[in-house]
Amino acid sequence: MKKSLIAVALATSLLSACGTSTTQQDTSSTEVKQSAGKAELGSFGVDLSARNEAIKPGDDFFMYASGTWYDNFVMPADKTRYGAFTGLAERSEKQVKEIIDDITSRKDLNEEEQLIADFYHAYMDTDTINKLGIKPIQSTLDEISAIKNTDDLTKVFGGAWLTSARSPIGGYMWFNRLDPNQYEMSLGAGGLGLPDRSYYLEDSERFAKTRDAYVAHISKMLTFAGIENADKRAQAILDLETKIAQGHWPREKRRNRDLTLNQVKRTELSKEYPGFNWDLYFAQSGHKVPQLNILQPEPVKAMISLINSEDLSVWQDYLTFHTISGNAGLLSEEIYAANFEFFGKELNGQQEPRPRWKRAISQMSGTESLGFAIGKVYVARYFPESSKKQMSELVENLRTALGQRIDNLDWMGEETKVNAHAKLAAFNPKIGYPDVWQEYDGLNISKKDLVGNVQNLRKFFNDDSVAKELEKTDRNRWGMTPQRVNAYYNSSFNEIVFPAAILQPPFFDPNADPAVNYGGIGAVIGHEMGHGFDDQGSKSDANGIQRNWWTDQDRAAFEAKADRLAGQYSKYEPIPDNFVNGRNSLGENIGDVGGLAMAYHAYKLSLNGKEAPIIDGLTGDQRFFLAWAQVWKEKRTEKSMLNQLRAGTHAPGRFRALAPRNHDAWYKAFNVQPGDKLYLPEDQRVRIW
Repeated sequence: MKKSLIAVALATSLLSACGTSTTQQDTSSTEVKQSAGKAELGSFGVDLSARNEAIKPGDDFFMYASGTWYDNFVMPADKTRYGAFTGLAERSEKQVKEIIDDITSRKDLNEEEQLIADFYHAYMDTDTINKLGIKPIQSTLDEISAIKNTDDLTKVFGGAWLTSARSPIGGYMWFNRLDPNQYEMSLGAGGLGLPDRSYYLEDSERFAKTRDAYVAHISKMLTFAGIENADKRAQAILDLETKIAQGHWPREKRRNRDLTLNQVKRTELSKEYPGFNWDLYFAQSGHKVPQLNILQPEPVKAMISLINSEDLSVWQDYLTFHTISGNAGLLSEEIYAANFEFFGKELNGQQEPRPRWKRAISQMSGTESLGFAIGKVYVARYFPESSKKQMSELVENLRTALGQRIDNLDWMGEETKVNAHAKLAAFNPKIGYPDVWQEYDGLNISKKDLVGNVQNLRKFFNDDSVAKELEKTDRNRWGMTPQRVNAYYNSSFNEIVFPAAILQPPFFDPNADPAVNYGGIGAVIGHEMGHGFDDQGSKSDANGIQRNWWTDQDRAAFEAKADRLAGQYSKYEPIPDNFVNGRNSLGENIGDVGGLAMAYHAYKLSLNGKEAPIIDGLTGDQRFFLAWAQVWKEKRTEKSMLNQLRAGTHAPGRFRALAPRNHDAWYKAFNVQPGDKLYLPEDQRVRIW
């Protein structure tokens, strides 16, 4: 039996995607068949009432597909964005609430159910939480107050994983990119309170106002710890974080896997990165870390320099603020409300906090919380095995389609195609839920100690991480719980993972028209497969080893196409003077454009040469592309949009919906002509996979 999953940070490509033959196969037995049941959305799986047919598809495909919904939908006060993902996440949330309500109403609980009940009770016990105020983190604040030298400071940084303090140097256990059978510690620069370095460094009125509001917020949070001269000390914290930001790489540089592979033996770490007490830092977690990968060498050195040069008193105030802010959701309602006022309302435009029960479920549902204990019940109640079977069939159809597309690439040579096929055949799909469930032996949860519960969970997973770091990597582990509405690709294991919760409408409906399922979950599958062949995922081979398996000529051809796609997305301007970062979002955009092509190819294979029927006046191709666009139906607050543009790796949903403009079939399906705003001449349409 498996005690627990190793504590790692999920550094994979997310959707927020056994070998098989890559030759053409008969798909008649594996196509998604429409059953006698009724589709959940509309008559065939798409909400036609969401469309705005007054808008030409070729001018704004997002608004054509979802414009009526967009114009009439009122953002809930507790949301900063709302769309297809949000609606499905709310469904999952309500289902989890039903599970918890059932558990907490019974007395005959097994050990895992008791953990769930006790944690939920502790989170919802606001009377106790409000009486305690800041006391649950007082020991950490006392340790910070007692800092006398750099070693004391380093000790607090090393324990930040437990206390929710913040550190300018952070690490997590991940996989050795040159040998995925081994774990290693990945280490990089962190320490910022605002979403991205640009919030500190850009000289604009918008960001200046945010910084002023941040200083005011820091000052308010410091007063909870009885700090005097809080305004002046808050400004000093902002000044310190600005120096940290100056030392960081831009996000597009941080995602370059060639630049972030810098392995160093533990015995050489102090020589390569001097001026920091690494022994004391790692002693706080107990990790042996015989080998590390330094994700950002120059920024880590810059952080060490700041640790040694900045006043200890400023570092103490910095840690005090971040410890209070980082734990605010677990403390009194007064402290939480003060923290929400900035991070919710000011930074993201959220008008009201989420209901407490939703925040409780979020806290409990992570991979390093009770998420798998809840997920086990979720799967039993809400995930039919028939959905897993149909999903498996779809994955194999997409694998076949991509294999055929690789064969037909005119820009890739035979030598590289052999390696591409090997990688495709080695893709390991994980669907629905883990084969081996997380166990929680030895975990203690109290009904009265919320902060203690969170720390006990962190200790539990950290101890397991320490115990397993010298063992062979666990390929059964999942980086998401089944009730999470998302999907991901893990390049080290060359796996694509689809939690149960995403296998629902509008992504997947066993009663929907096949065109809809291919345009929805089919394109999601293709997106995750596409991550294995995007600008960074393509740097790992079939075995998950980071190496160059391309000829120089083919790699250059690929990168030229990727550059064009980055340029295309960089022209999108959601907010005046704030554009999509086409380079930072490139992997996701390749996943969208390539995944859509794979899904369309697979859909055509499923028809076995027959014409798709006309349904509600729409052709199969129209239904396919509409399904894609409605998956990315989304409305955001402007502040949330700005946060996404600067700190996110995905383009906003309304621009992801425009991926079809790179596909010839979309032009024909909707009669898109020169002069339409989205029209691209054939030689400007980016076709990679």
